[in-house]
Amino acid sequence: MSEQDLSTVHRAKLNLETAQMAWRDMQRYFASGVALYVAPELDLVEVGWQMSQDNATQIQAWMASQQFGKVRDEQAASWFENDALLWTVVVSPWVLVQPIK
Repeated sequence: MSEQDLSTVHRAKLNLETAQMAWRDMQRYFASGVALYVAPELDLVEVGWQMSQDNATQIQAWMASQQFGKVRDEQAASWFENDALLWTVVVSPWVLVQPIK
């Protein structure tokens, strides 16, 4: 299998592993510091893929533009108060969370 084929398969696998979860059910991940915010304008699967490939350049660019990073206390409180539903995917040891558009 070519590298491109493997990339496609891995992205498809990540896509199948996404799920919608209530933020209230995600509290333990936030408390343990492994919940990472993904901005709504980004593709959650693509972010997960780039993380799994250790693409530091792209990840740093998203962080610099505040499109990616640890969930902030203010976000967590707002999502909790609003009983928010989020898209999620695990890229071990991280749990990526993205507000639903």
